[in-house]
Amino acid sequence: MLANTFGTLFRVTTFGESHGDAVGGVIDGCPAGLQFSLSAIHAFLQRRKPNPQLHGEVSTPRIENDDIHFHSGIQHRDEDTVITLGSPIAFTVQNRNVRAQDYTTAIFRPGHADYTYFKKFGIQGITGGGRASGRETVARVVAGTIAGCLLEQYDIHVYGGTEAIHNIHGTHFNYAQAHRQPLYALDSDVVPRWQERIAEVKAQGDTVGGIARVIAYGVPAGLGEPVFDKIDARLAYALMSVGTVKGIEIGAGFTASSYTGSQNNDPIGEEYEQNNAGGILGGITTGQDILIRIAIKPIPSISKEQKTLNSQGEPCTLSIQGRHDTCVLPRVIPVLESMVKLVLADFLLIDRARKDIFSF
Repeated sequence: MLANTFGTLFRVTTFGESHGDAVGGVIDGCPAGLQFSLSAIHAFLQRRKPNPQLHGEVSTPRIENDDIHFHSGIQHRDEDTVITLGSPIAFTVQNRNVRAQDYTTAIFRPGHADYTYFKKFGIQGITGGGRASGRETVARVVAGTIAGCLLEQYDIHVYGGTEAIHNIHGTHFNYAQAHRQPLYALDSDVVPRWQERIAEVKAQGDTVGGIARVIAYGVPAGLGEPVFDKIDARLAYALMSVGTVKGIEIGAGFTASSYTGSQNNDPIGEEYEQNNAGGILGGITTGQDILIRIAIKPIPSISKEQKTLNSQGEPCTLSIQGRHDTCVLPRVIPVLESMVKLVLADFLLIDRARKDIFSF
């Protein structure tokens, strides 16, 4: 497996499987002298966990403590505050609440990566999906939170939230408050309808997806590396690496295909509310907010009977039991925010390095 590292200068390598001893990561290229709070990182990581008090019974009953253990790359200033040393930051998060018996290893699960991983690696029945499990995203959230500390030094802030669940759309978006709302709703008025729909689908043994949004405020103009590392291309690459993501729109996205050029073009030189470009032109940031819309598929673990194949290639049926999400939207929001932070931190360092090189 040759693609476990993300980034150019701010590089993150993740490791671990869903039901292994631990998941974790190594961050290389983080500048020395960056100060952050361990409790703040833990608090952000908690947003990825199931939260029945905030979201209701929408998420898996599997709840891990997700205590982070840092092994290198930091030095304590006090009990909670640490400073980066410029060396690789290695960390682990233990898997403690594992139940391998919930998973069949003899039948390929529809909608999961069991079949494709078997075809690629020839290993059958990796419990819980292994590296293809959403459990891997714990390391992304830890790394993304540290990247966010770097962004804050430049007054750049990234927020995400839920726009829609199962074709029920919000219309008025409050990005800064979404993480305090049930289901991380950008529009809290639609939450009761979402909760009703989720309850209906869950009672049928099924799941639902939806649409998330991420916005980045304060991004300076000039970030991006045309032609193959345009910042919108890297954002799409980063977000599509999240297992549940099936589509990305920047700015007006697909809606732009129905516009004329005069409707789609954003005026330059004055402050306008229009931002059809989503803060990016020619693969380079414009200085406007970066606007991203992300399609999230339904979780494929459903108790409804499905047609599939067993490990001998014979047709059979499968009804998946165990602990699974009915709707993953609230838990995926901090993962999406983290991937955007990682991209922006990386491009900031690339831009800073170029300016240093050409300043002589």
